[in-house]
Amino acid sequence: MLAQRMMWIVWPAFLVAGVLEMFVFAFVDPQDLQWFGHPIEMSRQGVYTLSFFVFWTITSASSALTTLLSLSPFEAAAV
Repeated sequence: MLAQRMMWIVWPAFLVAGVLEMFVFAFVDPQDLQWFGHPIEMSRQGVYTLSFFVFWTITSASSALTTLLSLSPFEAAAV
């Protein structure tokens, strides 16, 4: 059951992170990004990779919260 719940969380989050990645970088050039006024010293591929994992983490947290809130009180106590 735990493996099934993890797939409910991770797989949709992976798909949404991919869509977010395509949407964001269709409008933003990674070479134009700045951090506190300084250019980010990463390759484009590094920025794409890091941002994908950030998007995946955020959407995984959202999916995990949804899954947690869908549990009955008895199921939540067992988790």
